[in-house]
Amino acid sequence: MEKNYVYGNTARKLNDPARQRRENMPLHLQQRAQAKRRAHRMSFGYLAFLSLAVLTTGIILTWYITLQADITASVKSVSTLEAQLNTLKQDNDEAYNKAISNLDLEEIKRIAIGEYGMTYATEGQIITYSDGGGNDYVRQLAPIPDGN
Repeated sequence: MEKNYVYGNTARKLNDPARQRRENMPLHLQQRAQAKRRAHRMSFGYLAFLSLAVLTTGIILTWYITLQADITASVKSVSTLEAQLNTLKQDNDEAYNKAISNLDLEEIKRIAIGEYGMTYATEGQIITYSDGGGNDYVRQLAPIPDGN
């Protein structure tokens, strides 16, 4: 009596009922079963469509992530620039207040009258214009006419 030992998990079963049924099956039933198995496989067209869909999805997701990163970088840049603007405004306000506090109007008046020969305007030299009710600046577009 001869004994055959098979080691491992890939050993064939000698008495596989499903295999025996397939071998004993008539030819037309075997063909039908084979067609059924083929129907469950993916065709080349379907595989190409799925590959294209996965590739397109990957490209769109990559583009979206890049766009999100650009937006995040822009927001950070804007916040940095706003912080710089606020710092510059504070520095400007401090310099302006320092300059205003150092002005001596009496000294300016003395220099203007004494050194440059400036005088106060007389009654005939003052012409008042109205810009329609506001205290805005008036832009001169033409020569001012004489008061006569």
